[in-house]
Amino acid sequence: MRLSITLIALVFAGALSMSASAAPRVYVFNCGSINITDVASFGLTNEETDVRDLFVPCYLIENGDQRLFWDGGLPLSLVGSKDLELEPGMKVSYPRSVLDQLQDINLTPADIDLVAFSHFHFDHIGAAGAFADSTLLINKREYTAAFLQADQYEIFDPSLYSKLADADRIELTDADYDVFGDGSVILISAPGHTPGHQVLLVKLENTGPILLSGDLYHFEFNRRHQRVPAFNTDKAQTLKAMQKIEQRLEAEGATLWLEHSQALADSLNLAPAFYD
Repeated sequence: MRLSITLIALVFAGALSMSASAAPRVYVFNCGSINITDVASFGLTNEETDVRDLFVPCYLIENGDQRLFWDGGLPLSLVGSKDLELEPGMKVSYPRSVLDQLQDINLTPADIDLVAFSHFHFDHIGAAGAFADSTLLINKREYTAAFLQADQYEIFDPSLYSKLADADRIELTDADYDVFGDGSVILISAPGHTPGHQVLLVKLENTGPILLSGDLYHFEFNRRHQRVPAFNTDKAQTLKAMQKIEQRLEAEGATLWLEHSQALADSLNLAPAFYD
C-alpha cells in the first residue's frame, strides 16, 4: 500500500510538471509598420480617428517543445526600409528582420513546427517563404482563395507564399482548430476580411487568455462601431465574425490584442521578452 501511494504521488507530480512545462508562452516581434494618410477605405472618415500608424507584428507561441509561428509581417524584401512609399498615401518601415529577431532567442525557421496566418495579405505573410519546412495550418477557404484562385483577389501576391505550396505540409482546417490538442491554443474561423480569415486564442497561465485579432479590426473605432473596410471580401460575413469573436472574448474572459494597434504595441514587451 505504501509503495502504491508513493507511485501515485510520483505520477501526480510528473503530471503536474508536464502540465507546467506545456503552458504556452507568447513572443511578440516588430515586423514593420505602415503609415497611411487616408483611412476612408477602412470604413472610417479621417475625422473619426487620428490614428495613421499601424503596427505590423509577428508572434511565436511555444507550448512545451512545440512552436507555432503566427502572422508573418511585411515582406522580407522591405527589411531596412524607413518611410518607403509603396503607393500614394502609404509608407512602410521595417527596421529589422524577424529572422534576426528569432535568432535573439536562439531559434531559426528550422525550429518552427507549425505556421499559421490570420490571412494572406502582404503585411501578414511577408516571412512565409522562410517557413517552407514547417506545417502550414490554413482554413480551407483561405487555401482555395490564396493558392487556387489568387487571380480573383487583387490583394493576394502568391510570390510571397509560393514556397508553402507543398501539399504534404499543409493541414486544412474548417471551423475552430485546437493547435496543440490540449485546448491552450485555438484557431478560430472568422471569415469576411478574406474568405478564410482566422484569429488565434492563446490561454496564458499568468497573463490570462488573449486573442490575436488578425485583421478582424484595424482600428479601435472599427471595433466600437462595427465598421467594415471597403476591401473586405464579404461585409455580412465580417459582421457575423465580429459578433462571434466578441461573444467568444466574453465567454473566455479574454483580452483582445488588436494586432495593428501601435498603442498596444507600445505597451507590450517585445521579444526576447515573452508573455506566459
